[in-house]
Amino acid sequence: MQKPLGSGFNAASTANDVIQGIDLTGKTAIVTGGNTGIGLETTKVLAAAGATVLVPARDIEKARKNLQGIAHVELEPMDLTNPTSIDAFAERFLASGRPLHLLINNAGIMWVPLRRDSRGIESQLATNYLGQFQLVARLWPALKKANGARVVNVSSFGHQMAPFNFEDPNFEQREYHTLQGYGQSKTASNLFTVELDERGKHFNIKAYSVHPGSINGTELGREAPVELFQQMGFCDAQGNILPEVAAKLKTIPQGAATTVWCATSPLLNDLGGVYCEDADVAELDAGQIEHRHDDPSTARGVQPYSLDEASAKQLWTLSEQMTAIAFLAN
Repeated sequence: MQKPLGSGFNAASTANDVIQGIDLTGKTAIVTGGNTGIGLETTKVLAAAGATVLVPARDIEKARKNLQGIAHVELEPMDLTNPTSIDAFAERFLASGRPLHLLINNAGIMWVPLRRDSRGIESQLATNYLGQFQLVARLWPALKKANGARVVNVSSFGHQMAPFNFEDPNFEQREYHTLQGYGQSKTASNLFTVELDERGKHFNIKAYSVHPGSINGTELGREAPVELFQQMGFCDAQGNILPEVAAKLKTIPQGAATTVWCATSPLLNDLGGVYCEDADVAELDAGQIEHRHDDPSTARGVQPYSLDEASAKQLWTLSEQMTAIAFLAN
């Protein structure tokens, strides 16, 4: 299943390109992080196609400003780092009685120093993965009600930086490296997608993980020191992005394309549990793909360890333990 379908789209395709001819009137979507970056673009495009889009946000005033003037959008408070806040949001949505057709788990953090949530869980794992797990678990009744729901987990090529460390997921016994924490969280998201799709088959729920691409103009690297970008060859001595690097980065509309494609493409009606990029199913990376730091377009392919079915089941069990949620998906 993990091989390109020949969708007709590519790295240059935009979210508007991939949704041409698709009508989402009467559909309800939730987009976490839907008020900035590629999440905001996803919200705009889904709403323009007729969907009602709920955007849960930690900073309501910032979100209201960013979403001003966009029709069919509802704003709700939620903090992905706070389990109680996730539960409260989900309870409000379930109380509305609406089916949930599209759940876009877009929000995430990167390049942060070692932080832990109230449970002692490393912050990138808590935000980028366990928040997804809890939100899907709590919204499961509404996803089932849709009879054809899709869950899109925004992952990253960064999963190639680290497999999931089952022995020490919270960096209690090993030195903390922020990119290892990020990579592990994205591998977790990919593994979650595999098992979620398997458990959702009985209810016509499909799941996808997405690499949006290397994108210019998002807030994802806001806490990263400029020295890090300089070491990677992305910036000059003054911290300005090099023109030759910028030319190879995606725009925000291009970065949102794969998310929107996974959420809406008829090509995926009978296929789930896959990792996608450039608005198509990604190629399995068995070592044949050359990756270069100075060329973001080579950041492609998916590692087999992040699609391993046994690891996916093991992670599901661990996630239930870490979140104290018995997500049986039945």
